Amino acid sequence: MEFLLQPNVYTTGSSNSLLKLLDNMWIKDHVLGEGTLYIISGFANYNGGVRFLPYFTNHVHTGGNIKVIIGGSTSQRLSSLQIAEALLKCGAEVFVVNRKRLVHAKCYGYSTNSDQELVVTSGNFTGPGMSQNAEAALRIDPSNTHSIGFSWEDLIEKIFSQGWDIYQLNSSDIVAKTNPGWKLLFDEVHSTIALDENQQTTMIVTLSHSDTVRIQATPGTNASKGTQYFWLNKGTFDFFPALTEPNKRGIKNTFSTLINMNYIDLGITDSSRVTFEADNNLDFRLGTGALRNTRIADENDLALISRINEYDYELRIIKQSSKHYAHLLKYAINYIGNFGKRFGYISNNELKTILDL
Repeated sequence: MEFLLQPNVYTTGSSNSLLKLLDNMWIKDHVLGEGTLYIISGFANYNGGVRFLPYFTNHVHTGGNIKVIIGGSTSQRLSSLQIAEALLKCGAEVFVVNRKRLVHAKCYGYSTNSDQELVVTSGNFTGPGMSQNAEAALRIDPSNTHSIGFSWEDLIEKIFSQGWDIYQLNSSDIVAKTNPGWKLLFDEVHSTIALDENQQTTMIVTLSHSDTVRIQATPGTNASKGTQYFWLNKGTFDFFPALTEPNKRGIKNTFSTLINMNYIDLGITDSSRVTFEADNNLDFRLGTGALRNTRIADENDLALISRINEYDYELRIIKQSSKHYAHLLKYAINYIGNFGKRFGYISNNELKTILDL
């Protein structure tokens, strides 16, 4: 049994987020290919599931099953086309419930011939719900699911017996999308809907030696070689667009997306790649090639990464000598790794006030 309140607020176990809790339950503590995995969530998007997609595929290919029930609507952004398509490609059974019978419950777990586990949580199957939203979660172990008489099979049966407006999607229909259930899903990649105000935020990151060594390097030297990027927090699923590009080379699973980065200090806009390393420590990297050899940032300076629109961002460097440094550093309250690197968030409006923009 384990309870948590994210992000990094309180936990009785080893999990500081819903993402980590599900990672432990489905991947670390569960036998691959055994039994059925379950997802019930009113909201779902690609970055909510991207961590688990390689595991889901392997689970089905080795004999397991996955059942997914998500909410949908013709007028609201509940669940996306991209996550539904990805789950179907993994081999999952995917069901969409029309909003007029709104699914507000969020439950995750698995069942095998001998065990069942259940996670009851306020966190949706979305990037924010998995990592940065203030969400609670309770993992109930097999002995306690047994003692309360819980059954995943009975729960799913009861859901389908309610007469709700439910559509089962089919992998053979991904291209044509003739099933009415597809019309209940929104397109998170080609959407023209503006960001909500609470998504217009700035990530404040302290820069480490590995972030800045190529920025400070002389062109042509060994120190200048390699890819220039910033390391980011492992739970950055809610700050970037859908990471829908899987790697095309190598054996490690990575997922990425391209964003437009306006380098305010350089006066240029360039394409930047955001990469999530699904098989290698779950790290996030932000490509910042335009900064190479510019000497514009030193170790312990701050990087301010502002999300302006779905794919449009701004990057500012705040030097340690800046009058704003100490004030902004206070927002970087969360640690990344074990080397003192920190990050946090501030609203774009508040940042403009501080910087007098």
